[in-house]
Amino acid sequence: MLRAMTWHDYIHADPKVAAGKPVVRGTRLAVDFLLDLFAKGWTREEVLKAYPQLTPEALQAVFSFAAEVLHDDRVYAARRAAG
Repeated sequence: MLRAMTWHDYIHADPKVAAGKPVVRGTRLAVDFLLDLFAKGWTREEVLKAYPQLTPEALQAVFSFAAEVLHDDRVYAARRAAG
């Protein structure tokens, strides 16, 4: 049975790459960097053109990863506990 692709296929963290930040596999493009481009108003087409090493699927994985992380209440609980 074939398994559906998930963000795990495209996003990984390695302490030797980008200080261990989650990046798109095979690149040094950090998830937070790519999300920041969208926050600044870049379009999907602009990002893919500026970073041709990205695929549409990898870019979708960035959003899937972010959504899963934000669904995890531990992220918010840690921030609330820190003040």
